Amino acid sequence: MYNTVKNENINKQAWDRLLNESPTASWFQSYSCYQFYKKLDFLKTFAIAVENKDELLALVCGYIVADGGMIKRFMSRRAIIPGGMLIGANCDKNAIEMLLKYLTESVSKDAIYTEFRNYFDYSEHRNSFERCGYTYLPHLNFQISTPSVEHCLKELSTTKRRDVKQSLKQGAVVVDSEDILDVTEFYEILSDLYKTRIKTPLFSKEFFLQIVKQKDCNLFAIKFEGRVIGGSLCVGIENHVLYEWFVCGLDGKFKNIFPSTLATWAAIEYAAANGYKYFDMMGAGKPDEGYGVRDFKAKFGGELVEHGRFMRVNQKLKYSIGKKAIAFIKGRK
Repeated sequence: MYNTVKNENINKQAWDRLLNESPTASWFQSYSCYQFYKKLDFLKTFAIAVENKDELLALVCGYIVADGGMIKRFMSRRAIIPGGMLIGANCDKNAIEMLLKYLTESVSKDAIYTEFRNYFDYSEHRNSFERCGYTYLPHLNFQISTPSVEHCLKELSTTKRRDVKQSLKQGAVVVDSEDILDVTEFYEILSDLYKTRIKTPLFSKEFFLQIVKQKDCNLFAIKFEGRVIGGSLCVGIENHVLYEWFVCGLDGKFKNIFPSTLATWAAIEYAAANGYKYFDMMGAGKPDEGYGVRDFKAKFGGELVEHGRFMRVNQKLKYSIGKKAIAFIKGRK
């Protein structure tokens, strides 16, 4: 008989076993990630699992977040599950649907909508999600095989190999750092990028100061003449996958130095040199929309995949009003 368990009632050893065996294992569904989320006051963290005796069959770990002023915060409350559902070898559709229904019961009052951001192919489980009120949304990503540094270097486009070589020749250096000053300078560049070009919410500086302390995290800071000019913040599971969560750079500011390119290459090189099977670039936009970042990521030699997202609207009226209000606010900026 299946049971649902939540948060601290989930057995840590069983959670670790599920992570080790699951074909959909990501850092974002690990116990380490759950503990990290709990340290952040601006996130409401949750973890829900379905178990059969001492075995966990499936699990979701995520958070509820909102941003902006009082009105925008109220209308932007959402539950996000990065990575997608953690599914075990003995899991069936009944366990998946039981988990999804309990998730809906748990977050619907606080979250206007729920979104799974998939980093694996969940097509065989799509019917279960749809039966529980979820809609599939196409979304692209690049994943790069990292068997060796030499292989990855050959996979780079000619221009990217040149840009890496020139950046290093001009004096740019890569530092795997958790220094507060480096993190702060990285955050300032990233924050400006989100405000001026990406125009989507970014976590506070507290998030970045905390994440770099995690043993599974690396900040590959690009420095030139003693200051940070870009970087790539990554998290991962050893011997499995390294995720590029955030990347930025002061591109075009220095002659023959390409900070964003060097930052991404530094992360790929690290993955290849340290036994990771592949490098995940964490998103390349919607397939029916132009996306400049996709063009940038395509030149690193990865495979373009569509694992999509699953989304459920929990409060339809508020979702409709909030969508229009946020679009109006963005239009005024």
